Amino acid sequence: MSGHSKWSTIKRKKGAADAKRGRIFTRVIKEISVAAREGGGDISSNPRLRTAVDNAKNANMPQENIQRAIKKGTGELPGTTYENMSYEGYGPGGVAMFVEVVTDNKNRTVAELRHIFTKLGGNLGAAGCVAWMFTQKGQIYVDGSRYSEDTVLDVALDCGAEDIVSEDENHTITTEPVDLEKVKDCLTGKGIEVESAEVAMIPGSYLKVEGKDAEKLLRLIEGLEDHDDVQKVASNFDMDEELLESLS
Repeated sequence: MSGHSKWSTIKRKKGAADAKRGRIFTRVIKEISVAAREGGGDISSNPRLRTAVDNAKNANMPQENIQRAIKKGTGELPGTTYENMSYEGYGPGGVAMFVEVVTDNKNRTVAELRHIFTKLGGNLGAAGCVAWMFTQKGQIYVDGSRYSEDTVLDVALDCGAEDIVSEDENHTITTEPVDLEKVKDCLTGKGIEVESAEVAMIPGSYLKVEGKDAEKLLRLIEGLEDHDDVQKVASNFDMDEELLESLS
């Protein structure tokens, strides 16, 4: 799991920078709207919406923005209709990539993603070409500077988590998707504050990528993540140690 956890740390640091630019607000608003449309506007009976709202609050999104996004999703207010889509492809070095988007125009989005893949050394593939390499898992993130690994491990396992990876002052707790909210609530109830949580695509194995291919791959991932419709980018690469140090 080391490759995943190292890249997760970097992505979360990048996410903090995105929040300063307001980019994360756009993504969370879309997620809230879609979750409310598909499961209703009551967070007590809609786990996906509850997670999205919690993440919005952690990003310091104003409550009125959250409520407006929910009402647009349920149709109480007029707004753009978004839908979930996923795209698959390959990056430099043969790395598998799974891209999740929320879009109001799938034809535009796929054309723009194809352009990004091609421009930055990757290839957009057919549906199903890499999805088999990934499994959906719940991921809960806890600040390692506040809680020790032993403390989080004991509590997380007691709450029903599958696994925990601790690295670079961050704890990543893995659950089954259906157990995400239950484990998150249990952690909070036992005094462990959760930074964020999500259902993510986790690769079954990792591909070592080094040198120029690793640099190209990072540029491709950043290019995809900078697209307004892209919510998440999953890949199965294990980062080169020297490149990791240069990004720390």
